[in-house]
Amino acid sequence: MSSAPVPLYDFVVVRGRGYRPEQVDAYIDDLFRDRDAAWERAARLTVLAREMEAEAERLREVVEELDPQTYEELGHRAWRLFEMVQEEAAAVREGAHKEAKRLMEEAQTYADEVRDAAQAHADAVSAEAEEYARQRLLVARSEAGEIRIAARREVKEERGEALGPMREARQRTKVLLAQQAKEHAEREEEAEREAEKGLAAVEAAEAEGVARAEAALAEARQELADAETTAKTLQEEAQARAEEVVEQARKRAEEIARDTEQVLREHGETWDEVRMQMDQMRNSLSTLERQAALE
Repeated sequence: MSSAPVPLYDFVVVRGRGYRPEQVDAYIDDLFRDRDAAWERAARLTVLAREMEAEAERLREVVEELDPQTYEELGHRAWRLFEMVQEEAAAVREGAHKEAKRLMEEAQTYADEVRDAAQAHADAVSAEAEEYARQRLLVARSEAGEIRIAARREVKEERGEALGPMREARQRTKVLLAQQAKEHAEREEEAEREAEKGLAAVEAAEAEGVARAEAALAEARQELADAETTAKTLQEEAQARAEEVVEQARKRAEEIARDTEQVLREHGETWDEVRMQMDQMRNSLSTLERQAALE
């Protein structure tokens, strides 16, 4: 008799019931944990984006708190202030661009990994279910064949045991042949009926075994369809979540870019005021020099 089919992957099959429920539940729990981990990662990315937004706000406050420029502070200090503003703006812009690019790359990588894992699992479940159904059908056919052969052998042996004494009695009691002929015929008919009953039982058992095998095959196919549906649903959910993370990262990158441009514009206005004051000072110095020359 053939041995029970061995699963190709992690699920252990149970005769007549398919996969063990506790293993299916454990696998579903793993999927939920993967989903929770993805949400936690998205939360961390959100926190990071908020921290970057807070840093941009801090830089705006620093610019607002700068002391107003006076005539005594013009010259080298004003030029150094402009250089510092330019350097800080460049650093903020570069950091924002790098962070936005990293967020986009991480989100895309996560989406690809989830999609590939879901597809691989769906393929594995499909292959395992097909192999399990095939093994179940082979085992059922083998068992039915062995039952049929054993039953026919037993019927032949019983028939030989029943007919042997009758032949010997016929030879020993020739004088009673006429009287016993009817009895012997009845016994032969009874033996034939029993043989026919035995064959009918074998055929019924064979039909029942084939029916069970077909039912098991139908059940396995249904389990395969359910598994494929579940895998497809999980893949769609993971893809939707990945697209949402990518969209959030893109929006955050745009917000950071807008904030950076705002900071640059504010710094630019500050430098314009400084340059205007320097021009006024130069004009005043020129006027004083002309007055001194006339005196």
